[in-house]
Amino acid sequence: MLVAYDPIYAHPLPEGHRFPMLKYELIPAQLLREGVITDKQLHTPAPSDEATILLTHTPGYWYKLQHQTLSDKEQRRIGLPQSPALTLREIVICQGTIDCALHALDHGVALNVAGGTHHAFADHGEGFCLLNDFAVAANYLLQQKLVKQVLIIDLDVHQGNGTAALFAGRPDVYTFSMHGAHNYPFHKEISDWDVPLPDGMHDDDYLRTLADCLPVLMDKVKPDFVFYLSGVDILQTDRYGKLKVTPQGCRKRDELVFQAMKQHDIPCAVAMGGGYSTHIRDIVNAHCNTFKAAAEIFG
Repeated sequence: MLVAYDPIYAHPLPEGHRFPMLKYELIPAQLLREGVITDKQLHTPAPSDEATILLTHTPGYWYKLQHQTLSDKEQRRIGLPQSPALTLREIVICQGTIDCALHALDHGVALNVAGGTHHAFADHGEGFCLLNDFAVAANYLLQQKLVKQVLIIDLDVHQGNGTAALFAGRPDVYTFSMHGAHNYPFHKEISDWDVPLPDGMHDDDYLRTLADCLPVLMDKVKPDFVFYLSGVDILQTDRYGKLKVTPQGCRKRDELVFQAMKQHDIPCAVAMGGGYSTHIRDIVNAHCNTFKAAAEIFG
């Protein structure tokens, strides 16, 4: 099981910033300490090249990221101050997801410690997302003719609005988003299938909803590749999630997805997405459970 990670993922932010960058250091450290993975499974991605980025993002937006010319308003919309290091981080994350996808084609599954930047649109970023790594990787696989039908399963508590907009009208990429109905983004885009969830949803209802959707997706989409966004902001401890899913329920969610992929022999690349619990340990433990579920099910 390949795990994409680079220390650049843990980008320094101003003190008191609400995005938990520290998790990107703690996740691989905990996986190694607990013996879930070994050093040999850690993969350091190179930066993605310009041609690959431009399969998804506009030249004008890419120029702004390269030359640090985002306006103050654009930076506020993203929520992160621009810098050359931040742009480099983003293209390394994108390549990490591409590398995971290529590995998964041969080995079933691979996971990126970062990624899941689903609020990034072709021409702008939002919600801590500069570049849309799933879209970049999906477009790369399709352009290289390595796959024909992609399914994106987005189980972050926030709708994958950028992903939905990027693939609107694209029959070769099916977007599925199961998210909080009353959560960010407050203007939702239209995915191929959106499942809005009520505030306060507990494990049983959440897992039942997902279990009902997965067979329909497999039958309807018939994907030959899946990107899975495993955000842990569905947790009851999350500051912004508004759902009541326990850590056990969150792990069961991952197991349901991986079991469906394994059953149908569909390769799967995973990115961690969001998580904003008050205590960083709750975020890290839940993310690590995703790796553990993948290791158990795919072997």
